[in-house]
Formats: sequence, C-alpha cells, structure tokens
Amino acid sequence: MTTHVLILCTHNSARSVLSEGMLNHWAKKLGKDVQAHSAGSAPSGRINPFAVEALQNAGVDTSGYYSKSWDQFSQDGAPPLSIVITVCDSAAAEQCPVFFGGNGQPVKVHWGYPDPSNAEGGDEGKRRAFELTRQAIGYRMLQLLALPLDTMGKAELQQALADIAKS
Repeated sequence: MTTHVLILCTHNSARSVLSEGMLNHWAKKLGKDVQAHSAGSAPSGRINPFAVEALQNAGVDTSGYYSKSWDQFSQDGAPPLSIVITVCDSAAAEQCPVFFGGNGQPVKVHWGYPDPSNAEGGDEGKRRAFELTRQAIGYRMLQLLALPLDTMGKAELQQALADIAKS
C-alpha cells in the first residue's frame, strides 16, 4: 500500500516543492512505494524558478509540478495521507501552516529550512542556497525512506520522524 506524504509550506513555491521532488525522486530510484505531494496554505500560484533549476540539475523530473492549495488534500478523493511534514523555518518567525486534514489522522512533523529565496548574493547566491537546501532536504528524505514504513506504528513513526528532524 502506497505511503502518501504531504509536504506543506506557506506558498508552495520552494521548500515544499524541493521536498516533493526529492522524496519522489529517491522513492522511485530505491523502489519504495511512497508518493510525495506538496501544497501551501496560501499558494503563490507559481514555483520558484530556482527550485525548478535545482531539482532539474539533480535529475528530478519536474513536469506536472505546480503551486497548489492544501485544500485539495482534505476533499473527497484525496490520497490517504500517512505523513504531513511542514518545512517553513519557524525559527525565522515564518508562519507555517497547520494541517487539519480530513482523511484520517496522519503523523505530523516539522522539518524547518530557511527560505532560500531570501539568500543574498544575487542570482548566484540564490542558486547556491537552493542547491544547499535541496541537498539537506534530500538527506532527510533518504532517512525517511530507510524507515520500515509498512510495519511502524504511529507512535514509533512519530518518534523516528522527530529524530530525523534533529539530524
């Protein structure tokens, strides 16, 4: 049975998209039955071009990616979510969405990353920040995929995801 993971950020334009891309990329490469989705509480309507560039440079297929609202994941016909990950950097006083999904009670965890869109140094500074963020996200997604998701209970999964957040 597919494990569906929803990654949330406010605008669904950078960190959540990088996370969706990396989790789907690694799941496919490793033959894991995991499907990532991303959304935002206030979607911008566009994906940051530096996010697309960072993913494509890593060999990730970004076709079909778009900025969308989390509302579609609490409607009838939405995939049954097992995990919800927020990726806004709450330490920077950034408002991260709170998900009250209507399809079961997914395990929720916060994996904060600074917004690479705010990087200094012009376009090259932003490119570096997006690439470093993509790498950090990719590392955590590999850790997630190493978990025995099919056999873990919710409490065990919650603890494992919290441990990954500390890595």
